[in-house]
Amino acid sequence: MRENLKIKVQAPIYTVVTDVTFAQVDAWFGHTRRDLKMDIIYPEDPTRKYPCIVWICGGAWAVMDRSAHLAYLTQLARSGFVVASVEYRTTNEGIFPVQLQDVKAGIRYLKAHSERFRIDEEHFGVMGESAGGYLTAMAALVDDKSYDVGAFTEYSSKVQAACPWYPPADVTSFPYPSAEKAAAAPESLLLGKNVALNREEAMKICPVTYVTKDAPPFLIIHGNQDKTVPFSQGELLHDKLEEVGADVRLLVLEDADHADVRFFQEEIWQRIIAFFQDKLGTERE
Repeated sequence: MRENLKIKVQAPIYTVVTDVTFAQVDAWFGHTRRDLKMDIIYPEDPTRKYPCIVWICGGAWAVMDRSAHLAYLTQLARSGFVVASVEYRTTNEGIFPVQLQDVKAGIRYLKAHSERFRIDEEHFGVMGESAGGYLTAMAALVDDKSYDVGAFTEYSSKVQAACPWYPPADVTSFPYPSAEKAAAAPESLLLGKNVALNREEAMKICPVTYVTKDAPPFLIIHGNQDKTVPFSQGELLHDKLEEVGADVRLLVLEDADHADVRFFQEEIWQRIIAFFQDKLGTERE
């Protein structure tokens, strides 16, 4: 039996490139240098450019794996985006702000190589979970050139939409059992000091501190049974953004805990895709 098919081309070929070095940073107590890398999913389509979404993995700022969610990020890419998952230094390598500097360096690299990866450099979104949700919010809210260090500083690290999942928004308001026990908390390791005893300095690393009416659109996703990052953190960020008149929506996942399987269901990803399509578009000349 033979069957002939005349295929109408409606979508480009998508390519995944891994281990792309986007920056070099100090390592081993400043004596050596190491590469920061990203994974990129992009369409081989010379006819137009695509909005870009940067994904940031979580892990309490202590561990991260940029490739862990590539299966889901591929779905996002095939909905009309270039998607890049960026590496950042963890707290055993450096305290804040190196994590934010690394994310911003990744955004600038992508803009500098927009022709190579078919990126519309004027339409960038950022998304991440937990510690990555925190960095998502900070990347979207902090507009300060002092955090743009390294290469490609002629490009802006601004983004036009943000989707943080269960983000720590105010590290000073976490329910620590005592000030002494707060010293070992991930937030204290990020600051390099006990956040409970250095509240003024700790507020300088909190997303809520940087909320203004000029914030890009936000879709915050949080489970109301989160035992790691309290649901009140997502509420707090939402309320601060809403208070200043920013474009924000809080999507509450009922009965969901931290990094719950509910976040990886099709319904949620369709909500995310719809948000970025609305705020970034999927067809740019």
